[in-house]
Amino acid sequence: MANPLISDRNVDFLLHEVLRAEELLAYPYFADHSKETFELALSSARKLAREVLWPAYKPMDEAQTQLKDGQVHVHPAMREIYAQFAELGLTTATRPAEVGGQQLPLLVTTLTNASLIPPTPPPFRFLGLTIGSAHLIEAFGTEQLKRTYMRRMYDGRWTGTMALTEPQAGSSLSDVQTKARPTADGHYLLSGNKVFISGGDHDFGENIVHLALARIEGAPAGTKGISLFCVPKKRPAEGADLDAETLPLVDNDCTSAGVFHKLGWRGLPSIALNFGERGDCRGWLVGEPNRGLSYMFQMMNEARLMVGLNGVATASAAFHESLEYAKTRPQGRPLASRDLKAPQIPIVQHADVRRMLLRQKAIVEGGLSLIAWCARAADDALRATDEDVRTARHKLLDLLTPVAKTFPAEKGFEANALALQIHGGYGYTSEYLPESWLRDQKLNTLHEGTTTIQGLDLLGRKVVEGGGASLQALAAELGNVCERAIATGDEALKANADALQQAIAAVGALTMELGSLGLSGDRDGMMRHSADYLELFSIVVIAWQWLLQATVATEALAKGARGEDNQAFYRGKKAACAYWFAAELPRVAQLAALCQSGERSYEDVKAEEL
Repeated sequence: MANPLISDRNVDFLLHEVLRAEELLAYPYFADHSKETFELALSSARKLAREVLWPAYKPMDEAQTQLKDGQVHVHPAMREIYAQFAELGLTTATRPAEVGGQQLPLLVTTLTNASLIPPTPPPFRFLGLTIGSAHLIEAFGTEQLKRTYMRRMYDGRWTGTMALTEPQAGSSLSDVQTKARPTADGHYLLSGNKVFISGGDHDFGENIVHLALARIEGAPAGTKGISLFCVPKKRPAEGADLDAETLPLVDNDCTSAGVFHKLGWRGLPSIALNFGERGDCRGWLVGEPNRGLSYMFQMMNEARLMVGLNGVATASAAFHESLEYAKTRPQGRPLASRDLKAPQIPIVQHADVRRMLLRQKAIVEGGLSLIAWCARAADDALRATDEDVRTARHKLLDLLTPVAKTFPAEKGFEANALALQIHGGYGYTSEYLPESWLRDQKLNTLHEGTTTIQGLDLLGRKVVEGGGASLQALAAELGNVCERAIATGDEALKANADALQQAIAAVGALTMELGSLGLSGDRDGMMRHSADYLELFSIVVIAWQWLLQATVATEALAKGARGEDNQAFYRGKKAACAYWFAAELPRVAQLAALCQSGERSYEDVKAEEL
């Protein structure tokens, strides 16, 4: 293809210059790796993305998945693609060697995945769901579940899903009604209905394993009575050798009831799933009874970061497509030109087109920087030898997850719309790709917790836990970057650092004020503007990431970065940072004032008045 869907140079910049991946080699878990193995993982993913995934995007988008005779059929290319995922070891890239894993850092695999998603998101979603559900069995399942299900999911023969949502219980998991009845044989009989199960059925793999939430008979009401079950589409035949290479399977009364026809992500089936229509759907308890939701949060948090990466990648594809289009599409003449016979100029030479491109760049590369930072924090939280480092990084990762999920989705949708705008009338047609990426992007604001839920989580729990300890840790992290920026001697970066320190102080003061409302019993007053709080918090977090990137770029230029392309890359980082601080950071004050005002128009308006 003529242009990349994601900048390889930017990925390398984040991996080696900003987040210094080689430092992770000091952790024993990563001791067998090197910079060369990191580069091999990246180059293999890039080759697969451009030679296999990219050609499949348009055909998958144009062919909706179909349910025929109880079987969901996906695009034929999915079989080859998923087999190549497994062949490259992507199903176990970060997992320990004892389960067949490669023990790669999450930072490396996240940026590897950033190359895989833009060409076509649906195959990667199959991969991510399988990794997450297999990891649940690895973490909480019995040895028999690991032997039977986990290893076949990790080796790529079986896929997995998370089955949470029910018709009457979307995000309200306390209302889950799927029932689980214990039997004398050690398994449970499940009955109930799930909806919007991504990857819940297909025709390219041997089996599908659902990690499902259900309520054991007699369990407490609410979330405290939810358990986690392993529910395969097909179960091993009675008496089968679980260690056999070929495991005989029988139907498990777990059926596809319908396929939802979606706005985007058309290559990934989203289905209605019925358990136990014939009374013989068997499930096996994962972990302890009534602790299913706490277990599932492992996969949900992983999935939220994956959604954030999806959002960045989808926006990146549209950004680079619109950048290439703007460089090659002639239209109009300079405003100062009066010669109508002069040749037209590429639209990238019009300032307002560059405005839209720079905004896309600021969103895409700021969002990817945050996702990559979170991946590096997860590596530290899981693998650092210092317990204090592990604890501190875990708290920051927990705090930033709502932002890392939401910012790339919400602002990514805006970036996708700008890409379509740059294409003009052509962008509004299906002959060009921006309209399909715009459709794909919208899902990222909805699944794995809507933007509303992320705002409630951030303000209602994350920033106030432990007396605001995580927020204080974030302020310290931002302070370190500000000091580094000031040390460069660059006056613009110094001004940005001062502005960022003022902004995080304003966030701290606002959080204390809203938190005091909650402590006084005015929970509604505290949470009334949680969506606005999430937005202003996100603006500050992305400003931090841009100051970090611009500081590294400034240091590189000061050391004499070679080559015009290289220097232009670093200058581009500084330009995007300047844009974010000038155009976005000032909005924090306005949003904070709105949160403090107690403005309640949409709380007071009555349904009949709308």
